[in-house]
Order: sequence, then structure tokens, then C-alpha cells
Amino acid sequence: MMNNKGQTTKITVLYERLSREDLLSGDSQSIQNQREILENYAKQHGFSEIRHYQDDGTSGVHFDRNGWQRLIEDVSAGNVNCVITKDLSRLGREHIQTGMYLEMFRHKGVRFIAITNGVDSANPETLEYMPFLNIFSEWFARDTSKKIKAVAHAKGNAGKPLSYNAIYGYKKSPDDKNVWLIDEEAAAIVRQIFQMTMDGMGAYQIAKQLTAEKIEKPSYYFAMNRMVGQKATSRDLSEPYTWNGGTIKAMLKKPEYCGHTVNFRTYKESYKDKQSKWNAKDDWKIFPNTHEAIIEQEVFDTVQKLRGTPRRVDKTGEANPLTGLVFCADCGGKMYNSRQSKEYYEEKRFDKVYRHKTADFYTCSTYNLGKGAFKTVCSNHFMRTVVIRDLILDAIRLISGYVRENQAEFVEKVREASTVRQAETAKAHKKQLAKNERRIAVLNRLFQKIYEDNANAKLSDERYEQLSETYELEQAQLKQQNTELQTELAAYNTDSEKADKFIEVVRKYIEFEELTTPMLNEFVSKIAVHEADKSSGQRIQQVDIFFNFIGQFDVPIEEIPPTLEELEEQEKRRRKLEYQREANRRWYEKKKREAEWQRALEAGEISAEELKLHKQEQLAKEETEKVEREKRAEHRREYAREWAKKKRARERAERQKAEDKSA
Repeated sequence: MMNNKGQTTKITVLYERLSREDLLSGDSQSIQNQREILENYAKQHGFSEIRHYQDDGTSGVHFDRNGWQRLIEDVSAGNVNCVITKDLSRLGREHIQTGMYLEMFRHKGVRFIAITNGVDSANPETLEYMPFLNIFSEWFARDTSKKIKAVAHAKGNAGKPLSYNAIYGYKKSPDDKNVWLIDEEAAAIVRQIFQMTMDGMGAYQIAKQLTAEKIEKPSYYFAMNRMVGQKATSRDLSEPYTWNGGTIKAMLKKPEYCGHTVNFRTYKESYKDKQSKWNAKDDWKIFPNTHEAIIEQEVFDTVQKLRGTPRRVDKTGEANPLTGLVFCADCGGKMYNSRQSKEYYEEKRFDKVYRHKTADFYTCSTYNLGKGAFKTVCSNHFMRTVVIRDLILDAIRLISGYVRENQAEFVEKVREASTVRQAETAKAHKKQLAKNERRIAVLNRLFQKIYEDNANAKLSDERYEQLSETYELEQAQLKQQNTELQTELAAYNTDSEKADKFIEVVRKYIEFEELTTPMLNEFVSKIAVHEADKSSGQRIQQVDIFFNFIGQFDVPIEEIPPTLEELEEQEKRRRKLEYQREANRRWYEKKKREAEWQRALEAGEISAEELKLHKQEQLAKEETEKVEREKRAEHRREYAREWAKKKRARERAERQKAEDKSA
């Protein structure tokens, strides 16, 4: 600073700091209280050019504090005459670095005063015990950290949330800060994000759409609704609507949205650490149903399965909704999907141009990888995507219709897979469990009694060992039996619940004409494709569809013999398929023959004139075969006309006979 004479005037710094740990000490450590003490001291001792520097909510163990860093910059620039704090611990609670900064003050000619400790660098006698005060401050920080950690562990093990703020979608109850209430405005966005994931959208696609819709991002929403903590510097409010994929991913992984409390996700090895480290998931403490859920558990589980499978956007501009669902039935490996960006492509065959849909199919990944390594592993298991989708849609229609018309029968069939088949058996299991628990309690009392008798010499050691061994064996058998009964009982209850959950999904989709991504994700858990069977002369391929909650389910279908019209239609399709196969065979033979001729020409095995002669002979042969095929086709058409003529005559005769009979 400059005075009236143009000379530089150094300032007196009043430094205040308050950490979250210091809040435990009450109002005596508050920033306002420190300001009053420092200003009164400065006024009483004639200090001028006062400037306040402060750090609120910042630990003294670290020195990368905003207020402190500005103070050090001014000290380094030679602008500071004196630094005054309430006590030495306000400067810091790490004795090595605190000592380094005090030494820096000495070199820069900066006077340092800690009021309540009686420290004043202008009086060397007051500095004798300062190193011990620094060590004590650090010990105090360590001790406070231990106490806070103990309180946090007790709170966390009791199922109370440890997070400073409620997550996005919730708010803390005004009556009890350990209770989370649903914040409906934010919860609607959370539900939208989970639904968009069920619709097949990725995290970055969701973030892009939310940004386009100008929905406030969580940090901005918290700030505007005063739902924030003390770390204001971590909030960037300059772009209120800019979501990012990382935020979406983090939200989709939180079990808290299902109503559960999750504690001990992270830890710090030392009270000096600023960055937390992740605990293994096995060390997390999850307390179910501690608050109202925003997302149903089934939806959350489905989203985790979808998020666990990478869904890459290819040249078509969208991710394949079947990704991660289609598996090889023989080797268990995933099926690879191959598809092209063009919807149709043209092919010239037999002097005609055919328009085909582009290839979109699945093949066994094990087979493809083995082929790349020149190994024969598994087999192709080729199947077109459109066929898989049609089969899934037909299966959903079939089972949905059956569930609506035969709900009780459906639930019973699902329960048949359970170890406990009837509710009466479940009751017997519960009765046996209660009986076993009572006997275990009796055995515990007997253990105590024989131990006391043995200690009082009323029971010999040999007899004590015999009885204790007998009781231990019986107790172990009872506990083992209880475990088995509980497992069977849980299986029965789970099967009942699974059937009810599947029924809820069926009720959700009453009318549908096409297979949508949400429907696919809610109904289907796995698709197993078998290798095609061509032993009958036709290509027959089995596909097993596993549904969520109930697995593979065979809908009872009454065998109805086909009508005459259906048999005729089947025969028509068979002949058409046979004709197509024969045409394809001739076309591939022609291509193969032409390739062989070209190879022979390039190798010098035949001349150009011989190649021309071969082509002319082949063309004449094809023309002859074409004439023969047309004759056979005409013969079949004539036969079909005669057959239809006889059929019409027969139908007229039957109608006439019916009319005569009614007359």
C-alpha cells in the first residue's frame, strides 16, 4: 500500500481459520468470535492498516487454503508487517510445515503474534515453548480425527447416513437430519434418467438430452435451493444446464435410490490425507429400506445389468438393444452382432436386379475368435437379428396372453421349481425352525450348567467332555437343519415374489405391436441360440428365451391339427423355399465355375478362345435347363389349376347337397 507521501506502507494481517472439527468446540472458535478478539487486540496495541484473511471450514492440517495462500503471496511480496492469530493452532496443525512458515516470517521480517498462547516473535523469550505448542496442535488434530472417526463409525454401523448432504433426489428432514425425504422436483429427473437408460440410451446421450432440455444440473440445483455444504469453491455455477456423462453414471450406481443407506464407501489412511480411497464393495455397509425409494429395486437391477454391458454406437447411429442378451447355447459365449449402415443393397442375379435388406445377424464369438486363430472351436450359430426379434415378440405375446388368462396356474407353475412346493409345507418348515431354535436355547443353558458343575467339582472332567461333545453335536445338527430349512423357505417365498413381479410387467404392457427397447429390457434376461439342424433337409434352429424373474418358461399349448388350408399353405412355402434353394445353388455353382475358368486363364491352362467356347457351351446348357424348368413349372401350374377346379366343383356339390337337405 502507498501512503500520502508515496511511500510503501506494510499491512497488519489478522488471520482467522475455522475447520469443521473446530465446530465441536462450540461458538468460542467461530470466525466472528476470532475477528472480534483480533480487532480488539490490534486496536489496543496500536496496529494500523489492518486487513483480514480467513479460511472457513478448512482443516489446519493442510496449507493449500485460499485465504492462507493469499497471505503467503503478500508476505513473499514484502507487503506484510505483522501477522496476528487468536492462537498458534489457527496457523496450522502440522508442526513441520507450521515451523517452516514461521521461519519464513522471520526471514521476511514479519512479526508473528498468537494472542492466547502469549507468543510474540518480537519477544524471543515467548518463543521457547512454541515448538511444543505446534506439536500439541498436531496431536490435538490427530486426537480430534480419532474421535470424529469413532463417532462416524458408530453412526455408520447404526445405519444412519454418513454423507454430509442428501444425494440428488432427496433432502434432509427438518426434524431429523438423519432422515432423508424425497425431493419431488429432483426425484422426477432421477426417474427420467433411469427410464432413459431402460430405453437403451447411454450416459452421455442422457447428459446431452438433459442439457438440451435445460434441466438444472445437481450442483446448480443444490446451490439455488440452499442444499449445499461448506465447500463453495467446488461448485461451478457458470453453466447451470451442462450435464456430463460421469454424473449420470454415478447416479445410476447409487443403491440409495432404492431406499437403502450405503456407508463406508471410502476411507482415509491418515487424518492428513485430503483424497479418500475406495473401500472394497465387501466392506461397504448397506442398510436396506431406510428411506422411501425413488426407483424400484427391479428397475435398478435391470439398469445395472444394462450398464455392465458396453453398448457401442456403430455406423447405423444407434446401439443394438440386443447387446449382452444373446448367447451361444452350446459354448455359452456371447454372440457377435454384424450389421451395415445401409438399409438396402442391390444384387444382380440371372440378369435381374434384386433389392435386399442389408445383413444384420449374430454369430458365435467363440467360433469367430477361433477362426481368427486358425482353430475350429464351437460352430457359427448364424441367426438373423430380425428373426430373433420376431421370436422374442411372439414369445412375449404368448406368455402375456397365458398369464392374463391363467394367472393362478402360472404362479403355481413357477412355484413348481421350488424345493418347497406347497404353502402347507412352508408352514411346517416354520414350525420346525421355531422348535429347533427353542432346543438350541435349551442346549445353551445346559452348556452353562455343566460348565458350572465341572468348575465346582460336581461333575468330572471326563463326564463333562462327553456331555459337551454330545450337546455340541446336536446343536451343530440343529443349526445345519435350520440353514437348510431357511434356504428352502426363502426359495419358496422368492418364487412367489418373482411370479408376482413378472405379472406386474405383463400388466404394464397390455397392447403392443412391436418390440421396444424398454419392453425387451423388462421382459428378457437372456437369449440362447442353438446351432441350426439341417438333417431333415430344412434348416431348423432352436432359440431359448429366458425371462426376467422366472427364467425359461414353457407355455402349455393345446395341440390342434392343421386345417386343409394350413397344410396347403405349408406345402406352398415348402415348394417356394425349395425353388429358392435350387436357384441359389445354381447361382453359386455358376460363380464358382467362372472363378475357376478365370484362374485357369491366368495360369495359362486354357486360352481365351477356349474360355469363350466354354462360356458358349455353358450358356446353351443353361438355356436348355431353363426351358426344361419352364415346362415343369407349367406342368405344376396346370396340375394346380385342375386341382383347384376339382376343389371348386366339390365345394359346389357339398353346398348343393346341404341346400337340398335343408329344403
